[in-house]
Order: sequence, then C-alpha cells, then structure tokens
Amino acid sequence: MDLFEIAGALGLLLISVGVVLKNRKEEDILYIAGGILLEIYSISIHSTIFIILQIVFTASATYDFLKKRRSRKSDH
Repeated sequence: MDLFEIAGALGLLLISVGVVLKNRKEEDILYIAGGILLEIYSISIHSTIFIILQIVFTASATYDFLKKRRSRKSDH
C-alpha cells in the first residue's frame, strides 16, 4: 500500500465513523477530514469524476459545519 492508498482508506474510515456518530459537530469534522483524504487519493489516481465528487462532498460538509457554528453564535 502506498501513502495515497492509506490516505484513501483512512478517509473512508473517517467518513464511515462519522455516519454512526450522533454528535453533528463531530460528524461534520470527520466528513471534512475524510473528504480531504479521499480527495488526495482521487487526485493520485487521476479520477476526474471522484475528484469532482469529493470537492462537492467536502464543500457541503464544510458549509454545514460553518452554518451550524454561525447559528450557535447568534443564539448566544
């Protein structure tokens, strides 16, 4: 296994753990980290479709995380 395959496997593992968590903040952080690692793997294998999908997935998770942070700050 090379470093890129390890990054991909770890990314998939982080996203999978995020799916079973009940804490939304932790889920989003794991989705973002996992998405970045899978993006690195997708770039290494030159898979255009997966590169695009990972960008969208990671951007969505980041948006959701930031949106929740802003709404919590405005609640205080």
